[in-house]
Amino acid sequence: MNLPERHTKFSGFCPVGIFTCQTLLRIISISLLHAMGLQAMNLSQDSMIDPGTLMWYRQPAGQWEDALPVGNGRLGAMVYGRTSEEIIQLNEETYWSGGPYSTVVKGGYQHLPEIQQALFAGDPLKAHKLFGRYLMGYPVEQQKYQALANLYLFFDHHDSITNYRRSLDLSTGIVSISFEQNGVNYQREILASVPDQTIAIRLSADHPGSLSFGIQLRGIRNPAHSNYGTDYFQMDVEGKDELKLTGKSTDYLGIEGRVHYEARVKVVPEGGSLNVDGTRLQVSGADAVTLYVVAATNFVNYHDVSADQHVRVLRNQDNLTGRSFASVKSDAIKDHQSFFQRVRLTLPVTSSSYLPTDERMQALGKSPDPSLAALCYHFGRYLLIASSRPGTQPANLQGIWNNNMNPPWDSKYTTNINTEMNYWPVETGNLSELAEPLITMVKELTDQGAQVAREHYGARGWVFHQNTDIWRVAAPMDGPTWGTFTVGGAWLTTHLWEHFLFTRDTSYLRDVYPVLKGAAEFFMDFLVEHPNGKWLVTNPSNSPENPPKGPGYRYFYDEVTGMYYFTTIVYGSTIDMQILKDLFSDYCSAAAILRVDGEFSEKVSKARGRLVPSQVGRDGMLQEWTEDYGQLEEKHRHFSHLYGLYPGNVISLRHTPELIEPVKKVLEQRGDGGTGFSRGWKMALWARLHDGDRADSIFKGYIAEQCYPSLFAKCFTPLQVDGSLGVTAGITEMLIQSQEGVIELLPALPGAWEAGRFDGVCARDGFELNLGWEDHRLTDVEILSKAGMPCRLRLRRSVRVFCDGQEVPILPSGEGAVEFPTDKGKRYLITFLN
Repeated sequence: MNLPERHTKFSGFCPVGIFTCQTLLRIISISLLHAMGLQAMNLSQDSMIDPGTLMWYRQPAGQWEDALPVGNGRLGAMVYGRTSEEIIQLNEETYWSGGPYSTVVKGGYQHLPEIQQALFAGDPLKAHKLFGRYLMGYPVEQQKYQALANLYLFFDHHDSITNYRRSLDLSTGIVSISFEQNGVNYQREILASVPDQTIAIRLSADHPGSLSFGIQLRGIRNPAHSNYGTDYFQMDVEGKDELKLTGKSTDYLGIEGRVHYEARVKVVPEGGSLNVDGTRLQVSGADAVTLYVVAATNFVNYHDVSADQHVRVLRNQDNLTGRSFASVKSDAIKDHQSFFQRVRLTLPVTSSSYLPTDERMQALGKSPDPSLAALCYHFGRYLLIASSRPGTQPANLQGIWNNNMNPPWDSKYTTNINTEMNYWPVETGNLSELAEPLITMVKELTDQGAQVAREHYGARGWVFHQNTDIWRVAAPMDGPTWGTFTVGGAWLTTHLWEHFLFTRDTSYLRDVYPVLKGAAEFFMDFLVEHPNGKWLVTNPSNSPENPPKGPGYRYFYDEVTGMYYFTTIVYGSTIDMQILKDLFSDYCSAAAILRVDGEFSEKVSKARGRLVPSQVGRDGMLQEWTEDYGQLEEKHRHFSHLYGLYPGNVISLRHTPELIEPVKKVLEQRGDGGTGFSRGWKMALWARLHDGDRADSIFKGYIAEQCYPSLFAKCFTPLQVDGSLGVTAGITEMLIQSQEGVIELLPALPGAWEAGRFDGVCARDGFELNLGWEDHRLTDVEILSKAGMPCRLRLRRSVRVFCDGQEVPILPSGEGAVEFPTDKGKRYLITFLN
């Protein structure tokens, strides 16, 4: 087993170094007990790998979903690893259908009172119809993320192939393919570079002159519908060593396609010859070949497409001039590891841990393999590093990887769970800078969001619903069954507040404060009094995407969607109330920290006190709606009314014990199955309930049923990144929690994870932790204070705290916690007395 280099960082603290060695030796001893059969399994070579960071396979990808991803935040590629006809599928994150547009419908607010009255009067279908006619955005649908190109490599590898291996090293970001044919060993390396803004592909062989293959860069059209006939592409050879692809996006929904793109592939052979064959380049008898892929569009931002894609591509190419592959690779790895190496999770390995990834997944139901959870944890962080960099677009439903001109759900930003889930692990995963694309998107949404607030609802501030695209439209879309989710923007603002909690950066808080205030302003205008005269409710509202079962609710033919379907429209869904409790608390805290808007903050605080309280229904479950409705879909994939437990901070074991059994009844009733994102959410929910074994059981079910061999999550069948990132967040919650102002370590540790290390993980108030455990008990904890905030810990054991060799006084802090002061930039060693 390879041990992480991170552990050398403890050299300044001798006791921690000792504890670290003890813990690692314990992990190794457990691992060796499980690995006694390695020689018999002929895995001696494979046992040298790091099973927590290396994904590998004995065969090429059979389908796109099984290909391996690389990305630099802007460019993405999926590598199949085929020997005779290799496919490297390419994306550029700003290539979308359409162009800048608006979905705001003026004057809709005039019909809002009638909609609200219909709901209070028990006529949801009337409310649904009115909302569909007057408050839906237009166009009703939104734009689509597009596939850019396919790079084909054509080989004459039809003879027997042996010793095939395909891998993705998460620690370097490099996809490797190796195999032997006719006594020649072939090697490929594929990486996505941020410093050089390229996807680089290196092909080599251990016998001179062994590389001969054709290269073609193919564009992609959308033949599914006649209105897609306005896109085009052209494939050309530029000079004698370059392929060029140019084109534009399609018109869609009446919106002109205004995105123009250019992609180029520069071929650099070593030895042999390079010739032009139509729209192909042909390499013959080379020793090695490097391909550099560059691509760009004319996209500047959501309302500006005035850039010159040709100039951008040439600039990126010029920057590569004179650069060797070794230099490009070295700089790409250095950049990648500046993020990836910040955190390391180590869990016990078994004989199964050294199997190829797909075989590990198949074996998990029969043979323990805790380290597979570490691999999935690291894969989630890898996806964020590859798809969300400062200055890029946020990760969408599929990150930045998409091979379909009509991708499932348009590969947009779905904000009734999916986009938020993509960023659940960004702060705890020590990737705080990678939240910038999401934060920027929220700021941009306030543009049309303010127009929607005014025209659709007659309100101040800004509002956003359940979906947007690269053009940052904000009005309700799809239909009233989905579009009445008015708290999508409010949910996103909680991510802005979380970023502050993890960084304690008041300059940043001052920058995003208008966004928080605008969201609060909207709901202060939108909330209406419940007929009981006590509560304030959102009206209209829904609980994604679950239809109530009660008076007035039935299947019907919807004139908006043209489907025989149900409605979800209600007033005062539980998730609305929970999100607004968080939004209002966050806003009031921000105003207090910045010492602004005291009068408005007081009004917001009073309104929070009037929001509908959490209620328990006649079935003993936490109610999903203000009224005690049943469910038309009892095993629904969403857990919207459990937002308050996770990711929210409204329900907890410690502060709302009376709600824990009703919450558990919801979880039990809906079961442990469902989509990939649903299972990632369930892992985190059970972790917040301190049930690590249940969370681990759900993880195993996820691996068996809702995870591709590439570790991408499934949404039943379509590939999505939300579940992969939700699993990363769930694993984090099993090992550390800090949502209530106190750091709790190993709160939901599964029995199978008896020993391990978690180094570099972050907690709120600006703390970075390294911790180890054995026999299910902490052995060592080191805390770096990044913000100089007081540190509160709940360890359930007697401890002493040291900094620079000096003992730090600790005080009891209530509820079994201790507290001690910290200085910014200092490290604190926790030693256990029992």
